[in-house]
This record gives sequence, structure tokens and C-alpha cells, in this order.
Amino acid sequence: MRNSYIVSLLPVMVLMAWGLVACHAQPGAATHTEGHQEPVIDNNIARLARPVNGQVIASIPVTRPESGSRLHSLAAYGVVTYDTRHETSIASRVAGRIERLLIKYNYQPVKKGQLIMEVYSPDLAAVQRELLYVAGQQPELLPAVRQRLQLLGMPPLQIEQVLKTGNILYRVPVYSNSDGYILEKTAAVTTPPAATATPAASSDGMGSMEGGSNASPLPAPAAPAASPVLLREGQYVSAGQSLFTIYQAQNLVAEFSFPSHIVANIRQGQQLLFHPAGDKKPLQPAIIGLIEPVFRDGSNFTLGRVYLDHSGLQPGQLLTAYIPVMYTGGWWVPKEAVWRLGNKAVVFRKEDNVFRPFEVATGAAVEGMIQILTPVAEWTVATNASYLVDSESFIKTVNNQQ
Repeated sequence: MRNSYIVSLLPVMVLMAWGLVACHAQPGAATHTEGHQEPVIDNNIARLARPVNGQVIASIPVTRPESGSRLHSLAAYGVVTYDTRHETSIASRVAGRIERLLIKYNYQPVKKGQLIMEVYSPDLAAVQRELLYVAGQQPELLPAVRQRLQLLGMPPLQIEQVLKTGNILYRVPVYSNSDGYILEKTAAVTTPPAATATPAASSDGMGSMEGGSNASPLPAPAAPAASPVLLREGQYVSAGQSLFTIYQAQNLVAEFSFPSHIVANIRQGQQLLFHPAGDKKPLQPAIIGLIEPVFRDGSNFTLGRVYLDHSGLQPGQLLTAYIPVMYTGGWWVPKEAVWRLGNKAVVFRKEDNVFRPFEVATGAAVEGMIQILTPVAEWTVATNASYLVDSESFIKTVNNQQ
């Protein structure tokens, strides 16, 4: 029994000895004198085993950037208001107290020669007494006193009435000097609160995040509002004080608000088409007459003024305009292909079956396409970058690595 157990171990010992001889016979085998050697890793595995914030392995649709110029129609929204170039002021020629006021609210329609208010003036009463005295004692000075009363705002008919009746008129009338809509001077100086307008149809890629958020609405040009007049009967006015402003009704202007990132593509004298809000049939051509930068309600935007002549529109009416803009240069990719990292833009370029993030410079974004200013003619990028990004992960672009 004991001899058979020893005999059964002999084949095993022979195999072990043969294995040791074979290891010594291999030239690449490590020995105690040659030192430790690291195992060799395949290059394909090393290329794929990189940090996930530097590259992504995925099988998603890709696209190639398209080059060339593009013509797009930008939408802008505005309102019809009065033309400030055609306005007149009403001032009191004498110092005194308002005895009668016929204007009750702003933008009240008035006619030329219509009575606006009556002012009691002690100075005017004193000159009338002087007129009666001169008429009876020194007739040669009568023309000079007449002229003085006319300069104080007293009409010639009332001067003749004073000379005929001998009674002093303590109220001097103030008449409208133009047809139009009257507005209190303090209300004209104070900027009314702006309403919120619908944002333009096209917005720059740098203006919003690609996570689905829309651009903040722009303040619209303020529409005329019929607010009560703050001036009251019994208040005192000084000589030469401007009290009211009259806007002529036949001269109107359309003010359109443009986002700041598209102002570079708009110039004075450029043509556009507009129509009243809710009625797209009567498209009317017009020319931008003035471009004015505006800061209102914490937003920077630009007002484009279009001067209207006998257009049939009413003040306060909302309008929609379409402006043709030509974009030249750059390459165009779908808007979803660009991912936002704060103030940076990133696209995922496909290289050897992996996607690597590259920082790019972007331009305008219109009709679902975004303009890339970085040379990407030979690139192949992911069609939708959101599939390659985790909302809580960090992206290390190739530009930063270099």
C-alpha cells in the first residue's frame, strides 16, 4: 500500500521538473537577476480606457458642418407711437394761478385754437389798469401798452373789449397751437413702464443655455397710456413754464425692439416688412429710419424706428416685423450639437470611434441651426450633444488639455 502511493507521485514530480526546465529555456522569461517587468497593455485598450470627462464611447448619429452664406428672416415686435420730431409745447406767458383747466387726461385729442386753461395773473391785471389809464391820459403810449399785453398772452379781441367796456379781465386764456393729442409735460419726461414683448424668433447661441431654457423676454417699447393729468386748478405756474406737449396725430412712428446680439446685422436704411399683430395679410414695406440703444428694466436692447406716413395705424397698436439678414462665413450645425459650459460652447468630435469635446466659437442661431466660427470643415460631430453629457459631470475639453 505504501509503495503504490510513492509510485503514483512520480509522474507529477516529472511534470514539475519539465516545466522548470522549459521556463529557464525561454529567453523572455524574467529571472531574479533581470528584475521586475510591467505587463504590456494593448494600445486599443489604452485608448479606450481614458477618463470619461475627456472622451465618450457611444454609437449615436453624427453630422458634418455645412459651410456657405445663409439668408434668414428675423422677427421683431414693436408698437405704434407718436413721432417726437413733430411736437409743440404749450407754456404760460404769465405767472399766476390756474383758475380753470379743461384737460382731464393725457393723450386727450385737441384742435388748434381750443381753450386749454385760464390763468389768473396779478401782473396782467396791473397792465390792464395801465392800459385804461394810458387810453384816457396819454394816448400816444397806447400802442406800447397794447404790445405788452399781447406779449403776456392776451388776445387782441380781449384788449379791445377792455378798452370798450373799461372792465379788467382777471383771467388770461391759453389756447392750443396745433391739432393732435395733448400730454402733460411731467408725463412726457417720465418713462412709462414697459410691457413684456415676445422674444424675437432668432436668438444668438451665446444668449441661452442648450438645456432647453428660452431667452428672457425683451421689454417692449412703451405704448401710450391715457393717465390722469396731475396738474390741478388752484396750482401756481411761473412765466414761461412749459405745461403741455401736443403730438400731431398725422405723424406716427413704429418702434421695434431688437436683441443686442443681432444689432450688428441691422443698419439704418435697411428695408423690412411689417403687419399688425393678429393680421398677417396686409404686409407693408418700410425702412428703418433710426437705430437707438436702450437700457430698460435691466435689459440691454436696441430700438429701431420706422417713420409712418398715412399708414392707417393707431397709436398703441402692436406690430410684427420681418427683417432679412444675410450671414456669411462660418459653418452651420444643428443647435442640439452644441453644448453650453457657462460662457463656453463645446461640440463632440468623433475620432476613432470615440467622441472628444472641443471648445468652439459660435455666432448666430436661427431656425434650429447655429453658426460655428471655429474652422470645423473636416470634422464629424455628434448630432445631439446632450446624449453624451451627464448633468452632474465635468467636461474637460481638448483645448484645455493642450
